[in-house]
Amino acid sequence: MKIKLAILEKDANYLSRIVTVFSTKYADKFQVYSFTDPNIALSALQPERIDVLLANDGFEIDPDSIPKRCSFAYFVDSADVDTVNDCAAICKFQKAELIYKQILSIYSETAASIGGVSLSDGTCKVITFSSPVGGTGTSSVAAACALYHAQRGKKVMFLSFDNFGASDIFFSGEGQFDMSDVIFAIKSRKPNLAMKLESYVKQDPRGVFFYSKTKYALDMLELKHAEKMQLLNELQILGSYDYIIIDADFAYDKDHFELYRKSNAIVMVSDGSEIANLKTDRAYSALITIDQSAEVPVANRFMLIYNKYSSKGATPVANDDIKIIGGAPVYAHATVAQIIAQLATLPVFDKID
Repeated sequence: MKIKLAILEKDANYLSRIVTVFSTKYADKFQVYSFTDPNIALSALQPERIDVLLANDGFEIDPDSIPKRCSFAYFVDSADVDTVNDCAAICKFQKAELIYKQILSIYSETAASIGGVSLSDGTCKVITFSSPVGGTGTSSVAAACALYHAQRGKKVMFLSFDNFGASDIFFSGEGQFDMSDVIFAIKSRKPNLAMKLESYVKQDPRGVFFYSKTKYALDMLELKHAEKMQLLNELQILGSYDYIIIDADFAYDKDHFELYRKSNAIVMVSDGSEIANLKTDRAYSALITIDQSAEVPVANRFMLIYNKYSSKGATPVANDDIKIIGGAPVYAHATVAQIIAQLATLPVFDKID
């Protein structure tokens, strides 16, 4: 089932262009109807069961004339205008992708349910990076894994569950929403949450999708474990992603084990130093102990990547049971962007299964 989108626009040339874009780029998402006459447009809303109406702000639309099931927004010329006559406003002079996301956001506010609306099909693989060793670049390796798969044509979501992490360190993208909006949507029990979450996503020019950092650092502390799992579930329900790459802290409690059980693979990162090897060995040994009484074992999903590995002072961990899939050297005098780009060239990420 597609979203039925009606566009009421005075400028016939612009109308033709925007209809062409949405009818081609988002043909699997929208069924587009175009109008230049407001009376004809409004009369079509009910019989055609239009889901979303966008109207040029030159038309004065009576909200009472719009069916309750139909979402509505004005099309405006300026990005600085948020509302018109107490109705939502969308700037029409921006990238089609941003218009698309704002349409989804508005639609999800009023639609009763997403029902059969499917944003894409396919299975989704969850890979969690969660290491007991600090300072070894776990977040960087996770970001590189996301970039690696995106550069190979996969649709990848990078999801940071690190309380003070920020996806913006690694990726950039256009859009007005951030992780604070995601948290608010989950906590306020927004209708059509999955659709809302999709509208908040940004996309890096290299292909990785992500949520921008929260407005305030402490906002992430408001996101409880159950809500994190709800977010992950909703992203999987969308069916939009081939991979969800999660950056999370490491712990043995039941909340973390629930995340581990939802993951196809859990990747630890070490630099091969003496203290890192000790922590890795003890952490894995503890996992084995807990696994013996667990209904769903997870230890066999853990694997190890070496990062910042130096032949001068680093050695492999002594525990032969830990699955080591490869590593990366130290990239001296490099920026974060350069490090991520270098890491993303390594075939080690193909060994994560």
